[in-house]
Amino acid sequence: MPPVLVAVDGGNSKTDVAVAGVGGELLGTARGGGFHPHLGGLGPAVDGLTAAIGGALDAAGAAAGDVVHLAAYLANVDLPDEEERLKGLLLARGVAPDVTVGNDTFALLRSAATEGWGVAVVCGAGINCAGVAPDGRTARFPSLGAHTGDWGGGGELGRAALWHAVRAEDGRGPHTALSAAVAAHFGVDRAIDAGLGVHRGHIAESRLTGLAPVLLDAAAAGDPVALGVAGRLAEEVALLGSVALRRLDLLEIPADVVLGGGVLAARRPVLMDAVREWYSRLAPRARLVVPGEPPLLGAALLGLDHLAAPPAAYAALRAAFHRRTSPVQARTALDHRGAPGHGP
Repeated sequence: MPPVLVAVDGGNSKTDVAVAGVGGELLGTARGGGFHPHLGGLGPAVDGLTAAIGGALDAAGAAAGDVVHLAAYLANVDLPDEEERLKGLLLARGVAPDVTVGNDTFALLRSAATEGWGVAVVCGAGINCAGVAPDGRTARFPSLGAHTGDWGGGGELGRAALWHAVRAEDGRGPHTALSAAVAAHFGVDRAIDAGLGVHRGHIAESRLTGLAPVLLDAAAAGDPVALGVAGRLAEEVALLGSVALRRLDLLEIPADVVLGGGVLAARRPVLMDAVREWYSRLAPRARLVVPGEPPLLGAALLGLDHLAAPPAAYAALRAAFHRRTSPVQARTALDHRGAPGHGP
């Protein structure tokens, strides 16, 4: 079989793998579980990753010996030394003779940035931001949690929903529709029952991420407490992007800011309208884009970059992914001055 490229986009909830020919042909895909080296250890996380890669190779009718490059872009790989350690493990396991490892935010950026550079903000279970300047300089954040200054993502929305819901019930906080909504979501009588369920281990803390749409529903219905949380997230999305733009000297010129991850990709008006408003204040020249194609495309394009593929390969790969994308997921450009409109 001709040489192939393997691309990986690994997130908290799932890991997507694509096998492509060096000419841009999309040959096979597979999906595995989330990539969580910080929870179960790096070894088991790599086991799951290699299993997903094997599934994609099988789907493509390819073998490990056909792989010339692995481009792996993963959540929970947030620091350069973590990238190098994972790269070493993948090379040692013989997954590919040549490996690039990076944070998944760079794959999101590459999937939709018009010029190949700009800033990406991913808001899924967690939140992260990275940027690339035209000259190749990068800007990024640790994104390890509150102890490195981070706030946001579906997990934070869920924890905030439960926090406000319980405080409203016991009188420490203002009334909010979140009290009833949180209880209903978990099938309990009161929000405090959900909190006690988390404490006792009856409700996995990871399930709090499922409260993110509950909170945004309450915000869309006009609940002041939920609106306040949604507004805080919108501000954080804009702060991350605008600071990255400033670090890269891109604040004063038109530059793409690619917004992705489950929370932002849902395009909820109650959140996205506030995001647009914050960028109009902090980075008025930014071009906000919510891509339709998945970050897996960006990982594959970065792999083609590494192989110095010809222009036709990029066009072929984009066309292959576009054919797999639902029309309702089409790329959307968010104009600071009005409603979303379709970008190129």
